[in-house]
Amino acid sequence: MITHATDETFVATVIEGPRPVVVDFWAAWCGPCRMVAPEIDRLAEKYAGVVDVVKVDVDANPQVAGALGISSIPTIAFFPGGERQPMGVLGFQPMESLEEAFGLAQYLAPRAEPAGATA
Repeated sequence: MITHATDETFVATVIEGPRPVVVDFWAAWCGPCRMVAPEIDRLAEKYAGVVDVVKVDVDANPQVAGALGISSIPTIAFFPGGERQPMGVLGFQPMESLEEAFGLAQYLAPRAEPAGATA
């Protein structure tokens, strides 16, 4: 599930949240933002319950964007937990590139081998 944060809710949702957070800084008029949206949806589905996914409309929430120095969109940022300075990537990125850039695989529990499987 994707949460939408605002200037008023950003700190509680992202900085003080219980899990690591991927934040999509976007705007409705931004073509590349629309291109990355399905990748963000896939990320939210894959990491549901272990990594939160949040969207921030920079036009409606200029304080957050300004405080973090967001000057290009889309910017996808990763807050590993309790940190105010995220890792970030600019522009369209496929889900797999985001996973690699942010090291998200470490947050998925190892999958158990099926019964009867051998090494």
